[in-house]
Amino acid sequence: MHPRRLLVLQLAAAAALWRPATALAAGAALSHKPAGSVQRGRVLAFPADHGAHLAARTEWWYATGWLSAPGSAADMAAPTHGFQVTFFRSRTGLAQDNASRFAARHLLFAHAALTSLAGHQHQHDQRIARWSGAAGAVLGSASSIDGDVRLGGWTLRHDGAAWQAQVPARDFALQLTLARTQPLLLQGEAGYSRKGPDESQASHYVTEPQLAASARVGTEQRWAQGRAWMDHEWSDEILHRDAVGWDWLGMNLADGSALTVFVLRRADGSAVWAGGSHRSPGGTLRSFAPAEVQMVAGRRWRSAATGASYPVQWHLFTPAGRHTVRALLDAQELDSRQSTGTVYWEGLSELLDEGGSRVGLGYLEMTGYATPLRL
Repeated sequence: MHPRRLLVLQLAAAAALWRPATALAAGAALSHKPAGSVQRGRVLAFPADHGAHLAARTEWWYATGWLSAPGSAADMAAPTHGFQVTFFRSRTGLAQDNASRFAARHLLFAHAALTSLAGHQHQHDQRIARWSGAAGAVLGSASSIDGDVRLGGWTLRHDGAAWQAQVPARDFALQLTLARTQPLLLQGEAGYSRKGPDESQASHYVTEPQLAASARVGTEQRWAQGRAWMDHEWSDEILHRDAVGWDWLGMNLADGSALTVFVLRRADGSAVWAGGSHRSPGGTLRSFAPAEVQMVAGRRWRSAATGASYPVQWHLFTPAGRHTVRALLDAQELDSRQSTGTVYWEGLSELLDEGGSRVGLGYLEMTGYATPLRL
């Protein structure tokens, strides 16, 4: 998750918010939900479920990863860059009877970031557009047939065995190929992932870990190699009324396994809900119950730009063992107030075992530290 993966977002009327304003009542009958919305027991089918689910309120495609030096083989011991590319779709609930191709039935957002560890630099950019839901719209669109999202010249497309991304951002450019090396990982119960104590607080959540990443980065656009993680998640409702944000991480481990952890957090730091999973190199999947997950905050970093204070080191306790998560660069905050209206921290981080050795790399995401999240 985005529970991001999951970062996931909405504008309401004139204000930028992270979710549609009206939530389904808890316990509403499945027959009252729009076709294609989140349902326990729904069998996911691909490639269609790589595509957009326009009946769901919120959806995102979220790719993160690390790269070694251009021209060198992928080396987890010496990453040089981290990247994030995320596309969001939010159903507004407006203009349903308006036949115009300009009707704002959906809002599309995109975020991209590039972290240079050697340069201690974190660059990011964002896009936003309204979308009627019609195929082939000029400003932006999302296919319901397969993964294919486009917004303002930025694209993310699934071609069967890999994801392709083109991001001509303001201060940097990314060209990514993320090739599948393992089967899809369906989070929760075969892709039905609880995000809160109420049955309505759930998403369909598909992860693709251990993607082989090839990228062109920098002004010279030289090829670099690494590993990536893709989350695709769609939902009608995620945040419980007491939740102010979440902490999430997705880690590719050196042995080929994958670790997902998330905690939805109250204002006092206590957990409203928690979950995640571990898949072994052999493919055995272990989903975590809320009581089996604990994230304990360690060292913090304060943003000079927003004043938000983020834990950039965590002590992690799950059925997969005891680990430490540590940011590889503290200053990886994203100010997306020009699109989703949100400030959050999302950055390249390492996973350490109890002896302090690096066993994995991936991304840590923290929301609700600048202001409470309102989804």
